[in-house]
Amino acid sequence: MASPAHLHGIGFGYRPRAVYACDPALSRGRFCEEPESPTRTPFQRDRDRIIHSTAFRRLKHKTQVFIAHEGDHYRTRLTHSIEVAQIARGLARALCCDEDLAEAVALVHDFGHTPFGHTGEEALNDKMAPWGGFDHNAQSLRVVTRLERRYAEFDGLNLAWETLEGLVKHNGPLTDRQGNGLNGPVPQAIRDYSELQDLELSRFASVEAQCAAIADDIAYNAHDIDDGLRAGLLTLDMLRGVDLPGRILRAVGERYPDLDPVRTGHELMRRQITAMVEDVIDTARETLDALQPRSVEDVRDAGRTLVTFSPAMAVEEKALKSFLYANLYRHPDVLEVRSRADRVVRDLFDAYFANPREMPEGWREGLDRAEERVKARDVADFLAGMTDTYALKEHERLFDRTPDLR
Repeated sequence: MASPAHLHGIGFGYRPRAVYACDPALSRGRFCEEPESPTRTPFQRDRDRIIHSTAFRRLKHKTQVFIAHEGDHYRTRLTHSIEVAQIARGLARALCCDEDLAEAVALVHDFGHTPFGHTGEEALNDKMAPWGGFDHNAQSLRVVTRLERRYAEFDGLNLAWETLEGLVKHNGPLTDRQGNGLNGPVPQAIRDYSELQDLELSRFASVEAQCAAIADDIAYNAHDIDDGLRAGLLTLDMLRGVDLPGRILRAVGERYPDLDPVRTGHELMRRQITAMVEDVIDTARETLDALQPRSVEDVRDAGRTLVTFSPAMAVEEKALKSFLYANLYRHPDVLEVRSRADRVVRDLFDAYFANPREMPEGWREGLDRAEERVKARDVADFLAGMTDTYALKEHERLFDRTPDLR
């Protein structure tokens, strides 16, 4: 049988990459030491653990923009994460980086999201305000380091340092060199874990993590338009007045003057994703060529994000986001459903906090006698892990009336 060294020599992810990329053979390792896999790199192993986790499966029934049961074809957190991973992998490939690490960060980045999307997060953050608040990024870290319980020797998924770094810092550093939070206080869960395994919160993350971060923007800018068109809250005529989609729609109309609206919308999506991806690749290559980082440590110390849109595309992307906020995310119909979902999350938190025995076995033990801080965080962990459907079922069990989210 071939030895691990021989297997690595013929593939399995140990392939040439740019000098500034993360090299899986030089990974900083895992918090709990494990034997190396003979067939997978550390980052491939992380991706596989993420995909096989309970938290990943729950994303199937967690809201992206529209409540999951409103229609079979709207994006959920799961389909969104898969789309982000596909784009992130393509970006990493073009930049000669580790595709598996970019994919792993993309697939895990939304693990901490609550039911009902950002509505649930805002409600839970408000309820948790006396005990440090709630942050979905910090919750993702809690999931992969504590809350998943699948392995005999450790809690969490025991992911490689580089994957955890990407999860926590894909949007940039969290502190300055003195440890002060750059955007308010750093969530306690991130600070606590970083004391156990230093995630270097003042430095930038790898190029691979940056690919995952911008892939998130590219994915939701496109698929939120698609979902908005499907829901009838957006129209192609509305989009013609926005720079980026308007320019694409004009090109589509010139080439296919008789194309039906549905296919026109799909053509818009694919062309918009392509335009943004190609812009990021060209811009990042120019930045990397100018900076000439000689290692991933140079990337971490660059002082700025290296995987970005061009200035022109950044302006168009900002205008598109503003349009989506005004016409989709803040649409009266969406806000009405959000207000009802907000009530569900607040009611559930109050019910479990008042009587932890309402939570399932494995969650409620000892909470009757626990400090409020401990009890609140356990309730938040349980509630954040819920799918939309489970949250509604629990509300129906505990309350006489449950808001209709359809």
